[in-house]
Amino acid sequence: MIGRIVEIADDRRHLFVHRGFLVVKQTDGERQQLGRVPLDDIAAVIANAHAITYTNNLLVALAERGVPFVLCAANHNAVGMLWAVDGNYEQSRRMEAQIAASQPTRKQIWAAIVRSKLQQQANALQAIGAPDAPLLALVKKVRSGDPDNMEAQGARRYWGLLFGGGFRRDQSADGINAMLNYGYTIVRSATARAIIAAGLHPSIGLHHCNAGNAMRLVDDLMEPFRPLVDLRVWQLQRQGQCSVTPNSKRILVHLLYEDMQTAAGATPVTVCIQKLAVSLAQMYLGERDKLELPLSSLPLELHTQGQRVPGEGADDV
Repeated sequence: MIGRIVEIADDRRHLFVHRGFLVVKQTDGERQQLGRVPLDDIAAVIANAHAITYTNNLLVALAERGVPFVLCAANHNAVGMLWAVDGNYEQSRRMEAQIAASQPTRKQIWAAIVRSKLQQQANALQAIGAPDAPLLALVKKVRSGDPDNMEAQGARRYWGLLFGGGFRRDQSADGINAMLNYGYTIVRSATARAIIAAGLHPSIGLHHCNAGNAMRLVDDLMEPFRPLVDLRVWQLQRQGQCSVTPNSKRILVHLLYEDMQTAAGATPVTVCIQKLAVSLAQMYLGERDKLELPLSSLPLELHTQGQRVPGEGADDV
């Protein structure tokens, strides 16, 4: 399912459920209704404001549909996420297989994810005309479990080639870093929903092991999709958009509906994430021997200064 991302970006909002719809009302003035979205059409709700209110009935209705409710900090990073306790009918069997997975299996899966991420980073560099050979060379060196940390070596080369030698990835910084935070939050919410829908537990990771992170598997599986955010942020800053604005938010949300190249042909990013999560569950069960990862990103149209990057598909209320 390719659902709608609903972002609540203004403090003066109250959210509730009415007859199968998420309804948003203004909390001051005439308290008028600002919009409504069918609950069954929602992929995620992003709470990116700090004085909004919402009913428990709404949270229950979203959880029943497996729709994540994401809480964001001032830097646009996701700091909390509501996810459903109940999943699909195979949830128990898949979680048991996930817990029982051997260390060699986990290492094999993580190596495949790192290779895919490095390949996608190389694709992003190629799209902007930057040298991609340094990243492609690392793809071939990734071993089971990535003991040589090719992922980190790739990052050191990648950020400078993408945004210039002076750029430093800093989650607490503004500007480009804040836009990256926001884009990653969008991908993270889509990945969380896909993992829960696949009957897996988001806290049982492959590589990420921070004891305080309840979404370790989410952060593992979203890695190959981060370069799509990076490339779009590069395009935005080339057009002079260097901060998180309503327009840049819409453009970043639209990434979920863009195509990536897969063995089945051009496939929306959201569907690629869903297929990846399902393939991981099948690997844990011994029903397949490799992940279903995108082959490469399709060429994204690059825009010269003054042209608009496409950005339809988000609800911002």
